[in-house]
Amino acid sequence: MEVKNKRVLVVGLGRSGAASAFFLKDQGAKVTVSDEKSEAQLQTEIAALLDRGISLETGRHGERTFRDQDLIVVSPGVPSDQPQLQLARTMGIPVIGEVELAFRFLQGKVVAITGSNGKTTTTTLVGEILARSGKKTLVGGNIGTPVISLAGKSTPDTLTVLEISSFQLETIQQFRPWIAAILNITPDHLDRHHTFQAYADAKARIFENQTPDDLAVLNADDAACLALKDKVKAQLWWFSRKHEVERGAYLKGDQIVFRGAGKDQTVLGRGDIQLKGSHNLENVLASVTMGMLAGCAPEQIRSAVAEFRAVEHRLELVTTVNGVAFYNDSKATNVDATVKALESFPGNIHIILGGKDKGSDYTALNPLLRERAKRAYLIGAAAEKIASQIQGAAPLTRSGTLERAVKQAFEAAKAGDIVLLAPACASFDQFENYEQRGRIFKELALSLAPVSLEKASLGDRA
Repeated sequence: MEVKNKRVLVVGLGRSGAASAFFLKDQGAKVTVSDEKSEAQLQTEIAALLDRGISLETGRHGERTFRDQDLIVVSPGVPSDQPQLQLARTMGIPVIGEVELAFRFLQGKVVAITGSNGKTTTTTLVGEILARSGKKTLVGGNIGTPVISLAGKSTPDTLTVLEISSFQLETIQQFRPWIAAILNITPDHLDRHHTFQAYADAKARIFENQTPDDLAVLNADDAACLALKDKVKAQLWWFSRKHEVERGAYLKGDQIVFRGAGKDQTVLGRGDIQLKGSHNLENVLASVTMGMLAGCAPEQIRSAVAEFRAVEHRLELVTTVNGVAFYNDSKATNVDATVKALESFPGNIHIILGGKDKGSDYTALNPLLRERAKRAYLIGAAAEKIASQIQGAAPLTRSGTLERAVKQAFEAAKAGDIVLLAPACASFDQFENYEQRGRIFKELALSLAPVSLEKASLGDRA
């Protein structure tokens, strides 16, 4: 893809937008960035852009700015149906996302992973498995490192492992992973996609450009994944914790078995997995499938899984204070993720819920709240909606803020109880992102117990 001397507009100055702008400038493009945030909100970013000779429009998306371009690159946080983007398309101006831009410069093969839940854990684990197997590996995408930042590091023998969101898949064109996986599809981001079917269709685009030379991995226990099987053009592989699969990884007793090339191989035992919860068993099964397909030996996969600990903000044990355990699952940004978090503990849970609503139905939490929660502490903009939908399932406290919720939960909890941040909502009402929300939760928990710093630092490295 040639961008030298081309006029390129980057829409949205988030992490991937800034990385795209710098990359394009390095390629010789004439780069402009447009963001609806004010100049005051973008002070830090503006200085770095201006230092590199990148033009900037803040506080609006000007129609003329969009008209005068050869290419437009959209950040994931910008809706693809934004009016100025639709205008650009009618004028014949190519509109692509950061993932699509990066794919055109990446060398080697791509392993791409999407799903409503488990993406970050699985992406990280697959990266560990490949690296343990001696393969040149890069890891990025929605996990935190923009894909475009990896392009210059890739070589023909690189395996680039990417976490891909539905937002990123909206704007692909040629993106074609060698191995593509959908872990699960449950309602999420309905405030943006509007319907579950539109959301599922966006997820399914990960397979769109694959051919019979490529590999597709699906969850045999997930109804929405099963519905995609006839649409996949690549070689189809499965994973399941409930039953045997025709080919792929499945749980047989307490053993994870991989079935391929006409034979079964035991890869590891359930006891080798250090992660909590049945959802993490599914993540491991998916990772085993992809590791085996990439040519990793069972013993290398077993070793990587055995040493793998929870990723930060994903059911992460922060500390234990007076016998009360604090778990940070700030990445539980939808109802299904919170269900899985609740399922990971037998009971005595003080759960913190709330944030920015994404059009979710919180009534799905009620059976587990009745069974396992001592109390729910509600925070953020969605608090009243959540209260109306879970009323009677568990005692409620309207805490308002995360700080107050942690304090109230700790005061109410007894030794053996769990304080769980698993909000079922986005973070953008009170926080910059789920990472900031999780970090603040950890700081609040640790402030209750200075003696637990050693344990918390271990969790941070996990």
